[in-house]
Amino acid sequence: MKTFVNTVVASAVLLLTNLLHAETADLPPTAEVIAALAAHPQVRAAIAGWHAGKAQESGLVAGPHEFAVRFSAQSRRDRSVDQRYREHELGIERTLRLPRKASLDADLGKAQVSVSHHAVGEALHATSRELLARWFAWQREAAAVTEWLSQVAILRELHTAAVKKVGAGETARLEAMLSEAQLKQAEAQLAQAQMRRERVAIEWRAQFPAITLPAQPLLGPPQAIDAAPEAQTEWQRRILAENHELALARSETERARLAAARADAERWPDPTVGLTFGSERDGQERLIGVHLSIPLAGKARDATSRSASAEADAAAAREALVLARAEAEARQTIATAVAHYEQWRRLDDVARRMEENARLVEKAWRLGEGQYSDLQLARRQASEARLAAIQAQIDAIEARYRLLLDAHELWDFASESVLATDLKPALSQP
Repeated sequence: MKTFVNTVVASAVLLLTNLLHAETADLPPTAEVIAALAAHPQVRAAIAGWHAGKAQESGLVAGPHEFAVRFSAQSRRDRSVDQRYREHELGIERTLRLPRKASLDADLGKAQVSVSHHAVGEALHATSRELLARWFAWQREAAAVTEWLSQVAILRELHTAAVKKVGAGETARLEAMLSEAQLKQAEAQLAQAQMRRERVAIEWRAQFPAITLPAQPLLGPPQAIDAAPEAQTEWQRRILAENHELALARSETERARLAAARADAERWPDPTVGLTFGSERDGQERLIGVHLSIPLAGKARDATSRSASAEADAAAAREALVLARAEAEARQTIATAVAHYEQWRRLDDVARRMEENARLVEKAWRLGEGQYSDLQLARRQASEARLAAIQAQIDAIEARYRLLLDAHELWDFASESVLATDLKPALSQP
């Protein structure tokens, strides 16, 4: 019954999630992304680390000390009466952890879980970035193949027209040779583009086999990013607020600080208390006793404390470095999204003008008013401009999605409570 209820709840949450997160036409389906990320080795390793952190927390709360049982047996000989006695002693003891150490161990266990929890978030985010980058790498190559297929079809038709004009005596044979050479060059470019697309597809399938690549590139129109200073400031605030790497560095600093405090507390050794039961002279004497032992602290404990304190300082320095890098990366991500959109607008305008120029030159050539060399140049310029515009379009789309991903507005897995059965607790811990 419990399993059935859990299944129903999970299905309801998944349905609500799908309603709240609309699918995007130029990205893989969200359900496939979730499955792919949950199965990725980097995420699986982070999940295993979270389980290890929980186990370490349990160990720290329980403490390092355990009960110990001692037993000894001996034979005593009393020469004055020529008598031997069997004697034995049984004892139980345990080292008692001082209260301050127990409190620090509990805090240290929570800090360890926090570190592993943020490590899961960082693994998810890093893998999501890789998925996004590889997805658009394939889109670039697939779009290039589509464009070269179109160019080859156009040049093949022009070559046919050139051959007919030569046969009708309307133009020199050189034009047919030029059109054939341009067609062969385009076919070679197409073959190279197809090879690059296949290479990227192989790499994609090796990393994310759960997501099937589409037959054709999926490209929507790029969307503008608000370039106003206050808008960019808000983007940066949201990115830093959701930065898993920064949260991981902060949690590691806190763990190192607690570890230093714990090492400092170890300067005061834990006492060992024990209870002893004994029998002497074949049971004629019965013994019961309590014993207490306290280690005498030496220089090793002081050195360990100083070492842990230095490691805490190093963790704080690494946190400052991560913060500076995160701030710079956030600014760069925002600026890249804004710049790529403007670059696409310019290049798309250039491509339209070049295509119109090529169309007019082709019209003149078909009417016998121009040379094929002029058409060849115009067609090459139009092709290069269109390829550049397509690449700029993909760059703009990817840059915007990267911005949304870093701001946790794309594939926000903090709200995806059904990502995976063993991932749910790792995402729900504070």
